[in-house]
Amino acid sequence: MRVFNFREMPIIFCVQRLYSMFPQGGPGFGLLLLRTATAAMFALNITQRFNFSSPVLYWVVLSVIVLTSVSLCIGFLTPLLAVMACGVAVANVFLTEQTIDVVYVLTTLTSAALFFLGPGAYSVDAKLFGLRVTVVPPRKSSF
Repeated sequence: MRVFNFREMPIIFCVQRLYSMFPQGGPGFGLLLLRTATAAMFALNITQRFNFSSPVLYWVVLSVIVLTSVSLCIGFLTPLLAVMACGVAVANVFLTEQTIDVVYVLTTLTSAALFFLGPGAYSVDAKLFGLRVTVVPPRKSSF
């Protein structure tokens, strides 16, 4: 008989809350499109802000942006990357000298929606952290 350990409980609930839904079909495809749009707007927001004089620094930052955008497109660590995209968009709103750009507001809204909806069934997160079905075979009778 296994004794239940209450110290494991918060970790289990945190992981389930982080990856709440993995819908298939139309909603899953819609989340795939939302991930792609968020990744594209994230890349455009970041590359619009920076002007680098050093080509090495430019390529390092560009490779990080591409890696982050591709990870968001394929659905790897979606909640974390959605929060990062939302933070970049909010930072761009407050760092611009001109009036508030609508693109930054829309990026904030789409990345927040992606955070709350989850990555969807067509993502790497669904394969790594999705719900699994465990089939337990019946016990053999000792009689």
